Amino acid sequence: MIDRHALVSRHNVHLHADSPELVLTLGNGDFAFSADATGLQTFTAAHDPSRLDPRAPDSLNTRIVESATQSTWGWHEQPNPSGHTLADAMTAYSTARGPVHYPDRPSLQRMMAIASGKVAPEPPDLAGMWLGSNPHRLDLGRLGLAAPAITELEHDALTGLTAHLDLWRGILTSQFNYEGAPVRVVTAVAGTGAIVGTRVSSPLLADGGLVVRLSLPDPNPGFSPAALWGEEPEGEVILREAGQWGAVVERRIDTTAYRITLTWDAPAAAALTDARTLVLAPARGTATLGVVAAFAPVSGPGSELYAAPATPPDDVDAVLASSAAFWEEYWNSGAAVELAGSTDSRAAELERRIVLSQYLLRAGGGGLTPPQESGLVTNTWRGKFHLEMHWWHAAQFAAWGRPELLERSFDWYRCALPVARETAAAQGCRGARWPKEIGPDAREAPGDIGPFLIWQQPHLLYLAELCWSAYGTRPEAQAATGRARLLGAVAELLDETAEFMASFPSVSGGVAHLGPPVMPAQEFYDAATTRDPTFELAYWWFGLEIAQRFRLRRGLGRKESWDTIQAALPAPERVAGRYTAVAGSPDVRTDDHPSFLQALGFLPPTPLIDATAMSATLDWVRQGWQWDSAWGWDYPVMAMTATRLGHPGDAVDLLLQQGAKNRYDAVGNNPGMGSMIPIYLPGNGGLLAAVALMVGGWEGSQEHPGFPDDGTWRIRAEGFTSWPL
Repeated sequence: MIDRHALVSRHNVHLHADSPELVLTLGNGDFAFSADATGLQTFTAAHDPSRLDPRAPDSLNTRIVESATQSTWGWHEQPNPSGHTLADAMTAYSTARGPVHYPDRPSLQRMMAIASGKVAPEPPDLAGMWLGSNPHRLDLGRLGLAAPAITELEHDALTGLTAHLDLWRGILTSQFNYEGAPVRVVTAVAGTGAIVGTRVSSPLLADGGLVVRLSLPDPNPGFSPAALWGEEPEGEVILREAGQWGAVVERRIDTTAYRITLTWDAPAAAALTDARTLVLAPARGTATLGVVAAFAPVSGPGSELYAAPATPPDDVDAVLASSAAFWEEYWNSGAAVELAGSTDSRAAELERRIVLSQYLLRAGGGGLTPPQESGLVTNTWRGKFHLEMHWWHAAQFAAWGRPELLERSFDWYRCALPVARETAAAQGCRGARWPKEIGPDAREAPGDIGPFLIWQQPHLLYLAELCWSAYGTRPEAQAATGRARLLGAVAELLDETAEFMASFPSVSGGVAHLGPPVMPAQEFYDAATTRDPTFELAYWWFGLEIAQRFRLRRGLGRKESWDTIQAALPAPERVAGRYTAVAGSPDVRTDDHPSFLQALGFLPPTPLIDATAMSATLDWVRQGWQWDSAWGWDYPVMAMTATRLGHPGDAVDLLLQQGAKNRYDAVGNNPGMGSMIPIYLPGNGGLLAAVALMVGGWEGSQEHPGFPDDGTWRIRAEGFTSWPL
């Protein structure tokens, strides 16, 4: 048995300064509180990316991470005085089914040009911008420390700072001196609900030199300047109740309303000092103050996703205990891998990345909806989630023996199913089409890339299959119960997913083509003319096969129409013995994602893919790819391909290859693109998925197939799921 407490604890996070690039996230998958090094959200200006001058030469590369409070249920939508609908942002495209309208306005480049004032928006642009920007996720509030004049503490006045994140319990402890006086802050998020608790101790509290501040920032709709709609966000902050031991603050913004219930354990006074700031000042002589802030929706988009805890903790000690119980249960569940004793110099860093990635993906994921690319830390793409990234966030939960955490998000797909059916029908197809960028209301975001992507379509099938495999590793009774529940939860979803997949291809001369229009996972092709991308063809075959397996598990026969399309899918095209990215185009762009490698690695062997050709393709990518353009999940893609091809040494090298976006900061976050995408959790999830394949293997594979058996790696592993064939 692995000593899991020792394994996790040796990677506890220790910081000795506050950096705009680093936040320490506390969360439970549906609610997260990201603190700076003071243990709270004190330095909001330093962690505000809007302070960057976009005209500065290096502004796009400067990384700033906000210290925010976010949830699965906290969303805001601007008024829509023009009544924009998705149809207003659509363009007709020629398909084998006749003209089909796709919401492609505006393109990302045009949207940025409009936002910067370089071009005037046309009506379809305005519709697309409003729809893309709404709803957007809210920062529910910033809880921090302030000086008596209600100003932020001065960075230079802090000395001796240490911040310690106890991963095993999810508790953050910060200590520092401010103007010579000691300050100690202990903070945690409860295991259920949207509750953060903190205990601040300092003589500065006793003499009035330090107060606790709650600030409520404006919503940020991204590329949707309020001037375009002729309005500013309308709202108010109301202090509903205020007493010696607690207060209730209600915030209303347009149709969104939520409540913050504050309780504290020593005499203190709360007051609104301006329209969006509440200050909590303890009574004179009080040197320690414990505060609990409980957030809950009243109305607005996403409010139905709130899950109220049965017995919410109402004091700091209860919050700390709830956090400790939540994290101890998590760490003691599922799989673990220990690399201590390895002589490969990279082993300690890989183990650190593995442990921190598990922490971050649980703190900001495993919730009731698919997570956004930055989890619940900071908003990217207005806080919406990208369904093509859901696999990279969450497949690891099942692969690491925690399928229940992945299954939680399946309920959202059931809620979104009617909209997905409408999309498929409007495009002349059967079943349900799952979009790329989406919010809790299941309304697709327009754009010139997202509406044409299809590789998110088979994800539900693959994720369900991983869950099925994970339950199979458990004792017989538990396996039967888990699998029965899974079948009941996903049967309709998988049938509708596969039905779209069987009706989407255009059949010509007995061959079932994917597109046009279609956009491959490497998002730089002309959707209007692209067809038969390599990875998507193999994924279509595998997805339909999984759909048939689930029918057989329900006592049904294989569906003939699905078999017909599966058998008619063409083998991907090759040039010079290697695979191209799409059919009819021997020239492959060597930037962004080498996604065609996913056809073997991410996927198991299928009849469409030749291993020798894929090996040549991997060699070609390694020799000439523009690595600064690659993203965090691209390196796991290559490692998985090398593992499936039987090259374990290459798998480790590729997983840990140096790259601008293949690094993990001091708190474990995988950076994306400057402050636009400062945190990129698909990289963390991809790392864990690749390690699960490299360690757990598949039926009939050798032990630890992704690590060389040369004595340099000492691997102790338990609880992994064997990957499906």
